[in-house]
Amino acid sequence: MPSAKPHPLQRLFNYDRVYRSQALRASVYSVLNKVFDLAPPYLIGIAVDIVVSRDRSWIAALGITDLIGQLTFISFLTLLIWGLESVFEYFYDRQWRNLAQNMQHDLRLDAYQHLQELELSFFETETTGNLLAILNDDINQLERFLDSGANQILQFLTTVLLVGGTFIAFAPSVSWLALLPIPFILWGSIVFQNRLAPRYADVRQKSGLISARLANNLSGIATIKSFTAEDYELDRVGVESGAYRSSNRKAIDLSAAFVPLIRFVILIGFTATLFLGGIEAANGRLSVGTYGFMVFIIQRLLWPFTTLGQTLDQYQRAMASINRVMNLLDTPIEIPTGNRLLPTHQVKGDVDIQNITFAYRDRTPALKELSLHIPAGQTIGIVGATGSGKSTLVKLLLRFYEIQQGQILIDGIDIRELQLRDLRRCIGWVSQEVFLFHGTVAENIAYGSFDASRAEVIQAAKLAEAHEFIAQLPQGYDTIVGERGQKLSGGQRQRLAIARAILKDPPILILDEATSAVDNETEAAIQRSLETITQHRTTIAIAHRLSTIRQAHCIYVMEYGRIVEQGTHEELLELDRVYAGLWRVQSGIRA
Repeated sequence: MPSAKPHPLQRLFNYDRVYRSQALRASVYSVLNKVFDLAPPYLIGIAVDIVVSRDRSWIAALGITDLIGQLTFISFLTLLIWGLESVFEYFYDRQWRNLAQNMQHDLRLDAYQHLQELELSFFETETTGNLLAILNDDINQLERFLDSGANQILQFLTTVLLVGGTFIAFAPSVSWLALLPIPFILWGSIVFQNRLAPRYADVRQKSGLISARLANNLSGIATIKSFTAEDYELDRVGVESGAYRSSNRKAIDLSAAFVPLIRFVILIGFTATLFLGGIEAANGRLSVGTYGFMVFIIQRLLWPFTTLGQTLDQYQRAMASINRVMNLLDTPIEIPTGNRLLPTHQVKGDVDIQNITFAYRDRTPALKELSLHIPAGQTIGIVGATGSGKSTLVKLLLRFYEIQQGQILIDGIDIRELQLRDLRRCIGWVSQEVFLFHGTVAENIAYGSFDASRAEVIQAAKLAEAHEFIAQLPQGYDTIVGERGQKLSGGQRQRLAIARAILKDPPILILDEATSAVDNETEAAIQRSLETITQHRTTIAIAHRLSTIRQAHCIYVMEYGRIVEQGTHEELLELDRVYAGLWRVQSGIRA
């Protein structure tokens, strides 16, 4: 039987023990503030006792017998207590809010860092919107609870213990009437809490789903417009939003019933104390000062229970959010980094792929017992139909996924032994699905080479045949490209990606359909620059356009995850099989 998960707060404070001392200080300040906040009713009772009893009052027992002296003492004590209440209110408010900000900041960074270390297969099963909901909404929910909810719970408990203890000490014959509702209220609170917990867990889940839908639609807004699917998508967002509203409504229906029920129980305790306490005072069994204090303080004891529902509501929302954040942080990293260092300047670029087999989750193998060797400094081409495993091979080399059989060696070292940073720093990858960040042209070219000078950025752009079109942009290299580079054409984005890889100057260069989105003239220009770029560098070029790999030292033809042909361009034409057929189709030569 699986062991139960620890409480969300325990998971949170076990996560980083540095928060414990901050939370302890904040808790002490909250308790002290409430102690001084509860003091005025006691002072009122003492003041009434001074006026009524005079030389027989509580203060007189301290040696201050005259009326003026007693009132002076109680006035000074009042000023001191009210001052301390304000001081500790400042302390707890500042401490809780700073703790909330620190936790929010650290959790968001740690969760994001953990996300970056997870393998790509994780992102295939999780939606971007749900992950954004965890990084933003759930962590913000924790902040809101720490800002006020934690203090409210502590001050509520302090009130119950302090005031309840005072009732028992000073009026044991009546105190049971005031305290009688408390067990029923606490029992009801626990019942409500247990019923609210799964409802708010469902609310957080629905929040993630609506975030996922909105993020997906905003990313595909051009497709939505081109297919005039606005009404269809509005309906789908409406369904998700309706489910979120319905889930929230179920939680609200339950939490809203809490306060009216609690008020009814409180009314019974207050009325009983007012009536029976008055009889006790009239019969001389209870002093007038004590009775006045009790009538006043009973509200301070029982009234906080009316806000308990709101506090528990906030608490349950926070616990549901904490669980989601902690579950993300608990997600195991399936591709751990190695320990072996490999500085980029020491990499020769010899790549040896030995008998590897790989299958995506719940799919047939994409690569089957594949082997090939790429000598350092050589350029190889890989061709094949869509789905033959070309891009998969590249992703395995970068360790985006882990092979299930065989090994990949760089300069004779198994890539699983290498630190992931060193492995990926020595490889420059130009993907057919170019991603540009919202920022300037220069920032996107220098991405990953953050210390590059403007002159180096321009030189890389020239080699990628990008300088000419960049110079014609409104602000040149300082032009904002927009989210995902949407202000640029596909060919322009691809040339910036090539420039980015050139600036990185890696010993191993991977071109995955690097010229697929450019016209023939630009392709010819890029091809000329690639002849220079690939000199003394190991290059893996994946291409549908066979003209781009014609000069490769060796060309590999893949089908269904296996290499079926290999050789130079001329050798493969002479072989007159798959490659030769592709060449004839692309060059317009009839058989």
